[in-house]
Amino acid sequence: MTQATALRRGWTTGSCATAAAKAAWALLVIGDCPDPVTITLPGGGEAAFSLDGSGRNGDTVWARVVKDAGDDPDVTHGALITVTVARASTGSGIVFRAGSGVGTITQPGLPLPPGEPAINPVPRKMIRTALEQITPGAADAIVTISIADGEELAKRTLNARLGILGGLSVLGTTGIVIPYSCSAWIHSIHRGVDVARALNLPHIAGSTGSTSEKSVRSLYTLPDPALIEMGDFAGGFLKYLHRHPVPRLTIAGGLAKMTKLAQGHLDLHSSRTLADPQALALIAAPLGLTDAQLYRLEKAQTIAQGYTALGDDRLGSLIAQRAAERARDTLADPECQLDVVIFDRQGALLGRSTLL
Repeated sequence: MTQATALRRGWTTGSCATAAAKAAWALLVIGDCPDPVTITLPGGGEAAFSLDGSGRNGDTVWARVVKDAGDDPDVTHGALITVTVARASTGSGIVFRAGSGVGTITQPGLPLPPGEPAINPVPRKMIRTALEQITPGAADAIVTISIADGEELAKRTLNARLGILGGLSVLGTTGIVIPYSCSAWIHSIHRGVDVARALNLPHIAGSTGSTSEKSVRSLYTLPDPALIEMGDFAGGFLKYLHRHPVPRLTIAGGLAKMTKLAQGHLDLHSSRTLADPQALALIAAPLGLTDAQLYRLEKAQTIAQGYTALGDDRLGSLIAQRAAERARDTLADPECQLDVVIFDRQGALLGRSTLL
């Protein structure tokens, strides 16, 4: 029997940028570039990074690290992260700039104001700590972070939806990437809600995928910042909204995932929760099922088969209503109006709850 191998952890863009920044600063002020370079992680402990290169261009120096995300399917795995540093005027502290491939914040609601480079607070703190380890109490520097192909890679993230334009964000709260933790996705969900609230949007929609997002946008004529791709994380989305309320919320998804929500499941991923076709019998009870319908439902292998077997167009709205009730239980915000809409794979509306 083959023994399972533990998944390998990796490093955030923030950790990689910190290592490159520390190496570059050391080369500038000491004349020597450590390789590997050791940094301090936010939670304590240290990590060492090998450099992919370093050099000097007049009054500036640079160092580069290749991001290793471990076994996590991170879009930035293998990305080249280059940090250029230059001396700043005495007392100015550290000034952060977005180089090629790093985005700029253009909307309110994020941890940093519009106009700032998308270098999050924790990586900024890590870099300050790293530079002050070289020059204690006197790290006056201009730090420019670049990510090769970052603008293209950013198209595979939700940055544009969040108003981060021109490239990727430099992220990381622990400095470590835990494989398949989905922390980046959950982070994007939270920041999407924050941006929508900062823009005072009266209505937002969380969708499970691209089809439901496109359909709910058309149904309610919603702007981009009102659309939150929650994926399978219905529970995390609703719990965050409980702490950060909005006036109106719509949950949009396909038949199987919304049936899972109607059953009370908050994690909608197919590998973690199962949509039980037999659950449709309880949801469809108000329709007065015939023995023939119940028999066909017993033979159904999937929610889609069960839905077809019952052959009643009213079932979609019953599922949506039950899902809305379960979502309301988790949201626990009586001030927020909430509804659920269900679409098929072509984007046609299958069901819609009342506004709770």
